Amino acid sequence: MKKIINYGSHYINNADILAVAKALRQTKITQGTNVELFEEKLKSFFNSKYSSVVSNGTAALHLAMLSLNLSNKDKVVTSPISFLASANCVEYVGAQVDFCDIDRDTYSIDPNYLEHKLKKDKKIKAVIVVDYAGHPADWASFLYLKKKYNIILINDNCHALGSKMNNDSSYALKYADIVTQSFHPVKNITTGEGGAIMTNNQTIFNKIKLLRNHGMEKDSSGSRGMWHYSMNTLGYNYRLSDINCALGISQFKKLEKFISKKRDIADSYRKYLPLENVKLPIERKNFYHAYHLYPILIDFKKINKNKKYFFKEMSKSKIFLQVHYIPIHLQNYYKKKYGFKKGDFTNSENFYEQEVSLPIYYGLKKNEQIKVINKIKRVLFD
Repeated sequence: MKKIINYGSHYINNADILAVAKALRQTKITQGTNVELFEEKLKSFFNSKYSSVVSNGTAALHLAMLSLNLSNKDKVVTSPISFLASANCVEYVGAQVDFCDIDRDTYSIDPNYLEHKLKKDKKIKAVIVVDYAGHPADWASFLYLKKKYNIILINDNCHALGSKMNNDSSYALKYADIVTQSFHPVKNITTGEGGAIMTNNQTIFNKIKLLRNHGMEKDSSGSRGMWHYSMNTLGYNYRLSDINCALGISQFKKLEKFISKKRDIADSYRKYLPLENVKLPIERKNFYHAYHLYPILIDFKKINKNKKYFFKEMSKSKIFLQVHYIPIHLQNYYKKKYGFKKGDFTNSENFYEQEVSLPIYYGLKKNEQIKVINKIKRVLFD
């Protein structure tokens, strides 16, 4: 039987298994010592004052939005080229979603388009910028816009753990007010399911910490009884377990090794896939790409091939690619509610028509990558 090659995959070794097994033997397997240790690790990595781990990346974005006290008249802008959660989190809190088209090289929000939007619309209170595929966005420009237009910046950093700007892996909070992470199995490290929020704002952190645990506040004085708690605001069960955090701590030790391997894979794609009508990811000067994804753009029209045909032919060799993402503004929910339509964000729509995510993960063997490369050439150009 042929081995399946997916676009992404987690990597678990014996050290991870032992870490989880040890956590399972502890007295507390939900909110134990590993939760605090993982949060401390994240604080250190991002050089943040505060960190809160949560049940998944979507929960992180939801809590980030809740912490901003947005009204139904406020707008939050994000990228059409992201997972649904980057927009859905705004809908969860009753604010209005808007989108901004992407830069044609980095595939994150284009700050020039964003400024044009900010000039016209004073209802925009916050912007969620996605560091797409693992390449940091143009954060210097976003910081300029933040100061000029008094907006809140959220870095949806779920693709970019391990990326760098100016050789600094903790760049995110130098520019953004809130940074969110996901530890889904295909991300650069995994906790199984999990997410996190980092910030230097104590008010935001206190609200997030309260809301992730049902809105419950315990009576620290004990004057009303050791058991007593009160709920003054509606919260959620967005906690991450000690078991998940034990895996995260163990995985973190391998982050540099994971990124190094992904960058080697990216180098091989650059070496063997310089094909006509195929655009490979770029890495701008003073930026360090973490390669959560390896998105290539194939001009199917120019080579007279069909994207569905391409995927079908690749799957015959047990190579299962992916597309990241269908533009969010073209989803039925957003079209019906806001009237978005095809042609609103042409860079994003053209990107979607051409984008294909190639396999890139720690366990991908060299011969498997060569198989992928050779199959691509045969399907597209034979």
